[in-house]
Amino acid sequence: MSLENFLLVGAILFSIGMYGAISRRSAVVVLMSLELMFTAVNITAVALSRYVLPAGLIFDPSTTSDLVTRSLLTGHVFAIFIITVGAAEVALGVAIVIMLYRNRETVFVTDANQMRH
Repeated sequence: MSLENFLLVGAILFSIGMYGAISRRSAVVVLMSLELMFTAVNITAVALSRYVLPAGLIFDPSTTSDLVTRSLLTGHVFAIFIITVGAAEVALGVAIVIMLYRNRETVFVTDANQMRH
């Protein structure tokens, strides 16, 4: 597969997640849509890490081999950080949803604005 295919899949997943986050009322669906957007960013980061070389390797290609360019893990490291942030976001989001349900007996995001008082 080429870089364009990975970027296209990432863009489609991000668009589906964005639509789900904007158009749905349920907090659980919004959280799942955010995770879908995080997954799209992970796919894009890993694909760019695999197919795009850093500037230092482009200027002096004689010092690098194909094995070195395949083992660059910058996108993978960013993906691990994104997964970690996503896990923390889900834990906090589920706690907020449980608190919202206990206080208002609903999980709709539109009813959360009543909690200002």
